[in-house]
Amino acid sequence: MADDAEKRADDEPRTDAATDAPAPPSAESDGGEGLAGGITADQARIALRRVKDPELNLNIVDLGLVYDVSVTGNAVHVDMSLTSPGCPSGPEIMGEAEQQLRTLPGVGDVVVNLVWTPPWTPERIEPRVRAYMGF
Repeated sequence: MADDAEKRADDEPRTDAATDAPAPPSAESDGGEGLAGGITADQARIALRRVKDPELNLNIVDLGLVYDVSVTGNAVHVDMSLTSPGCPSGPEIMGEAEQQLRTLPGVGDVVVNLVWTPPWTPERIEPRVRAYMGF
């Protein structure tokens, strides 16, 4: 009989504070999107650092090819350039940028926009990388 009483007590819904408290944040509960429900521009820039210019073997952020990153909700918009309008690796670089952004948890729409204003120059390269390259 005692077992039946314990079973009934366990089957009834609990209303104590332990069950009323919100669940702690976890990767499962927030979809890996972070507390604000989306990614940040900094997280997007980190993902873009995995994209390298195949001719220079340097990432596009340090090369100064990424002009702007904006995030609205789960949508990421990037304005970027190439080292020259005739860059043969342009489609590859832009495709890889989009692909890397899509790997971020919680990302929905991704737009990678090619811009030519202002024109890219070596002065846009991160100073430490520019020094390494001898500029």
